[in-house]
Amino acid sequence: MKTIHAVYESGVFRPLETVELPERTEVEFEPRPIAKTEIPPNGLDGIYAILGERFQSGEHDVAARHNEHQP
Repeated sequence: MKTIHAVYESGVFRPLETVELPERTEVEFEPRPIAKTEIPPNGLDGIYAILGERFQSGEHDVAARHNEHQP
């Protein structure tokens, strides 16, 4: 039998390739991590940090100038 690479997610080992075994075949194995899995940082944290910053335009009442571009 060849080596099967799998990922452990939500309490289940999920093979990363097709496994040619009959359905419900019982197997025995010893898990051996092949690489440290690091959880990537939340990409939205940076976006929320940018959105949380205030932009200072120097204008105190921007709504008063909203029609200036109109003909």
